[in-house]
Amino acid sequence: MQLTNLSDGVAGSTAEKVSNLSINGGSSDGSWAASAPNLQKNLGILSSEHIELAKMLLAEGQSHLFTHWPEQGVDDEEKKSFFDQVTRLNSSYPGGLASYIRNARNLLADSKAGKNPFDGFTPSVPSGEVLTFGDDNFIKFEEAGIREARNAAFVVVAGGLGERLGYNGIKLALPKETTTGTGFLQHYIEAILALQDASCKLVQGPCEAQIPLVIMTSDDTHARTLELLESNSYFGMKPTQVKLLKQEKVACLDDNDARLAIEPQNKYKIQTKPHGHGDVHSLLYSSGLLNSWHDAGLRWVLFFQDTNGLLFKAIPASLGVSSTKNYHVNSLAVPRKAKEAIGGITKLTHSDGRTMVINVEYNQLDPLLRATGHPDGDANCETGYSPYPGNINQLILELDSYIKELTKTHGAITEFVNPKYKDSTKTTFKSSTRLECMMQDYPKTLPPSARVGFTVMDTWLAYAPVKNNPEDAAKVPKGNPYHSATSGEMAIYRANSLILRKSGVNVADPVLQVFNGQEVEVWPRITWKPKWGLTFTDVRKKVSGGCSISQRSTMVIKGQNVFLENLSLDGALVINAAEASEVKVGGSVQNKGWIIEPVDHKDTSLPEEIRTRGFRIEKVDQLEMNYTEPGKFCFKS
Repeated sequence: MQLTNLSDGVAGSTAEKVSNLSINGGSSDGSWAASAPNLQKNLGILSSEHIELAKMLLAEGQSHLFTHWPEQGVDDEEKKSFFDQVTRLNSSYPGGLASYIRNARNLLADSKAGKNPFDGFTPSVPSGEVLTFGDDNFIKFEEAGIREARNAAFVVVAGGLGERLGYNGIKLALPKETTTGTGFLQHYIEAILALQDASCKLVQGPCEAQIPLVIMTSDDTHARTLELLESNSYFGMKPTQVKLLKQEKVACLDDNDARLAIEPQNKYKIQTKPHGHGDVHSLLYSSGLLNSWHDAGLRWVLFFQDTNGLLFKAIPASLGVSSTKNYHVNSLAVPRKAKEAIGGITKLTHSDGRTMVINVEYNQLDPLLRATGHPDGDANCETGYSPYPGNINQLILELDSYIKELTKTHGAITEFVNPKYKDSTKTTFKSSTRLECMMQDYPKTLPPSARVGFTVMDTWLAYAPVKNNPEDAAKVPKGNPYHSATSGEMAIYRANSLILRKSGVNVADPVLQVFNGQEVEVWPRITWKPKWGLTFTDVRKKVSGGCSISQRSTMVIKGQNVFLENLSLDGALVINAAEASEVKVGGSVQNKGWIIEPVDHKDTSLPEEIRTRGFRIEKVDQLEMNYTEPGKFCFKS
């Protein structure tokens, strides 16, 4: 894998080459196109803008794109369409398409030569905050984070479909758990609105804060994301709070000379692939949103990915760390076992004095440590974990310093290329490749004065991504995380059960069951809306006495002011309470409950969101309480 900074290799000499084409041949007679005779025959149908793009392509060694063009009068509309695509590729990349080609050529040369991107760097453990859920320090940071939340904006990168998970919809529509069927996007919006309300309550006087949400989409997801929002009234957000920014794809590369790849089925179309979620920075820069947020008094931008159902349990405390420590960049992290397949957050110091705190992929960290005086490589320390915490791709950036940096870079992020070669000569590719960039590589261009840190949270609290399909998850070695829809849902029940345990509730131990070939802990199916239990302090205030919940139980809390007092639950309990309803629930609730029923993920008669989990919930019997009127209510069976 080879890396470069987008701002390097900007095609300064391309302008000279294009200029020389005009000077030497002039543009009027078309002799500048002599290297591409089939293009030369078609100049009459091209606009002046298309002519300039054609000159740029020839200057950058792309004459092969026109080899199969017929003479003028044949397929003229398709030829114009080709240049329309080139126009889009040129405008969507910082520095233009010429810059992309030149960066690609440099990176491909480094890749062929086997150049190590970490040459000259020495790794060390960066400084950061390691939190323990529920202790005084954690509670202090949670409170600070709630205060700051009204000054934050949230950005979710959601350019992917769920095909890799065995789900054909957009990943944001996938249920995070099937007890309530709440989708990821609905949950994220409800959590942001809960943060907004909780933060506003700490302000003296009126508070009109509306926390912005940006969703980065792609051609694959844009229309469906918009439809999901509109058909659900934006899940309670004002439509003006939500902005969709669509990411464009980048051109594919056929060889080490960075010749652009043509679609096999269409000679008038350049092959394209996603550039990676690092594009979110350039999209935010070009959108003008950052300056609008700054003018509105916002201080923080929080970036997260699309299928981590636990994330907002970690947001208040980590935002509190950013605020208290004045971090410019705060990477959320989890404890990491040595050699675990998750990147490690690492401080790198170059022999020339440069320093950066970045994510180093797990397969690069071990050899880097061994090459720099650490004979054991990536090894656990006395805590039983690696001293390099595990990166989970959730970032909190301080807005002022972010704007200053993007004013310099225009949001361009260090790129890498990862071609799959046919053989050891590294002369031909198995298939076309492209340049890629990652959101979490933003700190690579920061000055040494930047305050870059991390916040480590327990994995059970902060990280349960859904990114593997049932077949791949079943192949994961025992003891390693499955990162599937099955494990992601069970992780939510585990986290809620452990939070209630910490709050004094007697929650029964889980049992082990196998679904879709994955052995998981099955805890009581406990879910609540974010407005009920946004922080540990919230939850502790709402449970009292000797509450107990059996392993086979299900509890769903939909309402802010629901209090559990001496509740003994053995079955299913659903509580729906309006905002103005205050409800105390206690006594013994026992019924047949809701049963988890295994299913075969190959059974096509079932919905995909059920098959990807390997189980469905059979709602046999429950006690359901509905409180729609204002007032105080008490239920005790």
